[in-house]
Amino acid sequence: MKQLLPKIAGWLVGIYVIVLMRTCRLRFHNDCREALASQGVRYVCGSLHAHQISCMMGAERGTAAIVSRSNDGEMVVPMLRMTGHVPIRGSSGTGRKGGATALQSLIKHVLGGGGAMLAVDGPRGPRGSVQRGIAMLAQKTDAAVLMAVGVPSRRWVIRKTWDQFQIPQPFSAIDLYMSEPLVPKPGEPVELFTKRIETALRELEAKHDPVEGAGRADPTAGNSVRAAA
Repeated sequence: MKQLLPKIAGWLVGIYVIVLMRTCRLRFHNDCREALASQGVRYVCGSLHAHQISCMMGAERGTAAIVSRSNDGEMVVPMLRMTGHVPIRGSSGTGRKGGATALQSLIKHVLGGGGAMLAVDGPRGPRGSVQRGIAMLAQKTDAAVLMAVGVPSRRWVIRKTWDQFQIPQPFSAIDLYMSEPLVPKPGEPVELFTKRIETALRELEAKHDPVEGAGRADPTAGNSVRAAA
């Protein structure tokens, strides 16, 4: 029964996300994906772990995402499949269990023309600390990195989670802000490229969602808070 519970929860999450996709309005800002594709430039997308739902809603069908092998990851798999995305089990950190294998699968997917979305500070954080997986993926596939921040007009923020996980509410507007393309420089160490990606992500969140970005949300608000645009 314990093994079934995450799967049941995953299907419920998937149904909820489908409801969101049918009732929410997505608004894209600085979205250069079509322009990059027209130029034959590959790109991979990254977001905070907290913004996974909003950002995956804005991803093209067939986008692959690395999902941890934990029970939490088990709950994400049905949601991805139900919304037309491709789950790859493992970790975006190459030093973790299944990380190297998952990254190789993701590299193959991107080289084959597919999209990719990584929760760059997951699965355990700390929040906003970008792991090197997305930089390695971009370098191995000669792809630009696009960071995204999702800001729903109405959302629940689960304060007791390490990432302050956000759940958009039905019938909300979701603004998806994207960074300028970050391109690997010739000979650039992966650590320096990772740092550039992290800086771009933090600046993006600080500009468009400053309260959450600075961690200034009211801790007395309970397990969740309702945020309005």
